[in-house]
Amino acid sequence: MLIKIMQSCMPEFIKKKKLKELFRLTADAFETEMPELRGLTFRECLWKYAFFSKEQAEHCLQHGCSIEEVKSRLYHNSFVFGKNLRKSLHVKTWNESVEVLRTFYQFIGIDFEYDGQNAFVIRQCSFSKYYSAEVCTLISSMDEGLAAGLSNGGRLYFTQRITDGSSCCKGTVLQNGDISGEQSLYCKGSTKGV
Repeated sequence: MLIKIMQSCMPEFIKKKKLKELFRLTADAFETEMPELRGLTFRECLWKYAFFSKEQAEHCLQHGCSIEEVKSRLYHNSFVFGKNLRKSLHVKTWNESVEVLRTFYQFIGIDFEYDGQNAFVIRQCSFSKYYSAEVCTLISSMDEGLAAGLSNGGRLYFTQRITDGSSCCKGTVLQNGDISGEQSLYCKGSTKGV
């Protein structure tokens, strides 16, 4: 029921609140302050988030930060965010978790399509206009963490990206425990690798 409400009539102030949480967890992962968002609309905040995350990732990539540590923090923080979404929306099943992931992506300008058999495609992504391939690869640790938190341990990885010059992003979302011999996925701690 809550998922249906989220899909059909999520007020802008709630979307903005969730986006502010995304700002906070991103700023924390990059060990910096988040920018001021007071007075901005949701769309303005989303545009600002794209630039903020891009600038932080580029700074990290250009100044010798430990990329693995940053990925670990991005993954962990978004895992907690996804886990909290799962709890607040009473997500119980794999299909519900994928539906919440799709809806959340829709809010932030990502057209996520899931085929029901582990594959996904993203034909449009608002962030692909701003991110380089290297930035996208770094920031996608958040996608992995969010999917794992929402699905109680599921795994997401990309096989191609718009930022690499492909016409769309493609990848796989696996339920917890379904490793299927797929390529590795960056995860924190003992869940590292697929």
